[in-house]
Amino acid sequence: MSVEEGTANHGRLLGTVHGPQDVKRMTAEQLDILAAEIRDFLIAKVSRTGGHVGPNLGVVELTLAMHRVFDSPRDRLLFDTGHQAYVHKILTGRQEGFDKLRQRGGLSGYPSQAESEHDLIENSHASTALSYADGLAKAYALRGEKRSVVAVVGDGALTGGMCWEALNNIATAGNPLVIVVNDNGRSYSPTIGGLADHLSSLRLNPGYEKVLDTVKDALGNTPFVGKPMYEVLHAVKKGIKDAVAPQAMFEDLGIKYVGPVDGHDVPAVEAALRAAKNFGGPVIVHAVTRKGYGYRPAEDDEADCLHGPGAFDAETGKLLAVPSVKWTNVFADELVAIADERPDVVGITAAMAEPTGIATLARKYPERVYDVGIAEQHAATSAAGLAMGGLHPVVAVYATFLNRAFDQVLLDVAMHKLPVTFVLDRAGITGPDGPSHYGIWDMSVFGVVPGLRIAAPRDSATLREELREAVAVDDGPTILRFPTGTVAADLPAVRRVGPVDVLAESARTDVLLVAVGSFAGLGVEVAARVAEQGYGVTVVDPRWVRPVPAELVELAAGHRLVVAVEDGVRIGGVGSALAQAMRDADVRVPVKDMGVPADWHPHGTRAQILADLRLTAQDVARDVTGWISGLDAAPVDPATNGARAQS
Repeated sequence: MSVEEGTANHGRLLGTVHGPQDVKRMTAEQLDILAAEIRDFLIAKVSRTGGHVGPNLGVVELTLAMHRVFDSPRDRLLFDTGHQAYVHKILTGRQEGFDKLRQRGGLSGYPSQAESEHDLIENSHASTALSYADGLAKAYALRGEKRSVVAVVGDGALTGGMCWEALNNIATAGNPLVIVVNDNGRSYSPTIGGLADHLSSLRLNPGYEKVLDTVKDALGNTPFVGKPMYEVLHAVKKGIKDAVAPQAMFEDLGIKYVGPVDGHDVPAVEAALRAAKNFGGPVIVHAVTRKGYGYRPAEDDEADCLHGPGAFDAETGKLLAVPSVKWTNVFADELVAIADERPDVVGITAAMAEPTGIATLARKYPERVYDVGIAEQHAATSAAGLAMGGLHPVVAVYATFLNRAFDQVLLDVAMHKLPVTFVLDRAGITGPDGPSHYGIWDMSVFGVVPGLRIAAPRDSATLREELREAVAVDDGPTILRFPTGTVAADLPAVRRVGPVDVLAESARTDVLLVAVGSFAGLGVEVAARVAEQGYGVTVVDPRWVRPVPAELVELAAGHRLVVAVEDGVRIGGVGSALAQAMRDADVRVPVKDMGVPADWHPHGTRAQILADLRLTAQDVARDVTGWISGLDAAPVDPATNGARAQS
C-alpha cells in the first residue's frame, strides 16, 4: 500500500482532531487507533520533507495524555527540545502545515509563536525549558493565576547543567509545576553521563524490560505501524514503579517523583499526570519511551533512531538523496588522519558524536573521545583541562551551540593561552531548522576573544589544510568553521600572499573582494560578472579571518574599493574587523561589508534565505558594480591627495 493510500485509509479519527478538546472526548480504544494514525501521518509527511521523525514517534501517547489532562493554551506546555513537538502541532490544528514542514511557507520544525497560541518557547537548544517553567510558575503564583506549567524534558537534556540549576530553584520555590522526563535513553545518540547511567539501571530491570517487550508486541496494523491497537496493556496502567526501585534521587532534591510509567500507555501516563497536576507543588513524572517507537526502520537505526533524516522512503526508511561528500565527512576523515600521527589529539563533543563527525574518531580511538552530554560549557572547560594536561583537544559542536560557552572559551581557554581547537559544523545559514539553529554569530561573537584564531575553509582541500594548521597552534585556541551540506568543489588559488589565497585577479585593481569561507566560489563568479562592466576584481580568501592578516590590509591598500562577503552577521563580522584594521593602518580605501543582518531569519532552504538577503552572485555583482561606478562619478577630494571622495 502506498503512503497516500495509508494516510487516506487510516486517518479517519485524525481527521476529526482540530484541537485538544477533540482528543479529550475520545475513548481508550479510539486513542489507540488515533495513536497509530498519528504515526502513519508522521511517517508519510516527514518522509517527504525530512525532519525529526524518531523523537516524535516516541512521544505520541505521551503527548495525547498531556493534552487530555491539561488545557492548552491556558496551561503552558513547554518542550525541551522543541524537535519533539510535532505531535503537539498535530493535535493543535496544524495538520495541513505538514505538507511543507521545514519549508518556505510551511510549519517550523520547532514550536513557533507565529504558528499557534499553543506554542510559547521557540527553542532548539536543549536544557532550557525548566528555567522557562520556573519563571512562568513563579509569575503565575505572584499574579494569583491558577494555571499549570508542564515542561517535557528529554533525558538527554538532563545532562545539561542548566537543568540542574533550574531544578534546584524549582524545589526551593515549591510552586505547582509538572516536569515530564521523556526517558528514551537518547538525545541525538544514546545518552551518556551519570544520570543516564542511573536511568539505565531501570531499563536493565527484568520487570521493566518485560513491560516494554509486551508493549512492543502490541503495535498497530496501519501501513507503517502494524495491527490496530484496540487493547491497551491494563496490567501496567499504574506504571511500572512497583516493578523497579523507586527513584529517590529526584525526591532528594525536594521534588515529588512519580514513575517510572510506560510512556506508550495513555491511561498510565494520564493517571500519573493527573496526580502530578493535583499535587500542588513541583512533581517529576518519569515516562519511559522508545525513540522511533512503532516504525521498524527507526527502531532498528542504532545510530540515532532516524533522529532527523532528510527525505526518506517511507517503506524502508532509506534516505532518498544521492550520497555526497559532506563537510562533516571531510573533517571526520582528516581528524582521524591527524590522530594517527599525533597521539596527543583527542576529541570532545556535546551529545552529537555522529552529526559532528567525532564518532569516526571514536570508532578508531574510543579511549581518546569524550562525549560530555548536552553541556557545551563543561566541554570547553574540560578541554582546557585536557590541554593543561598536555593534550590537544578538538571540540566539535554546531556553530550555534558554541554561543552557550562563550565565557568558558574567553576566560577558561583563551586567557590561559591553551591549545584547544573548536570545530564548528553548520556555520552560517543552515536553512530548514530555522533561526535558533543558524550558525551566524560565531565570527562576530568570538572575534573579540584575545589570542583566538578563526579559520573559514572554502573547500575540502582547505578544510584539511586549515584543520592541520589549527591543531599545530600551541599558544592559544583556534576555531575552524564550515557550513552544512555537500562540500564545495575544490577551488585552487592563483597564488598565496602570506596566509591569504588569491583566487582571481585582473590587470585592473578596482575592487578587492574578500570572500569568506564557502562564499569563495560566489566571489569568483562575482568577479566575472563585474569584469563584463569593465572593472577589475581581485578575489581573495583570507583563510584565517581572525585576527585580520596584515597581508590582507596591504592588498586592500592597492585597490580602490574593498568589499567583504561573509555568511555571518555583519555587526562585528569579518568586514567590520577588516575596516578597523585598515583604519588602524591608515589605509583610507572605502570598505563595504556584505553579510547577514542581525535578525531572526525564518526557515527555508539556504538558497532561498541567501536570496532574500541579497547574498547571491547576481545581487553582489550588481551592488559592487554600483559602488565602484559611484566612485568614478564622485568628485575629487583635495584632502585625500587627489583620491575620490567616498560615496
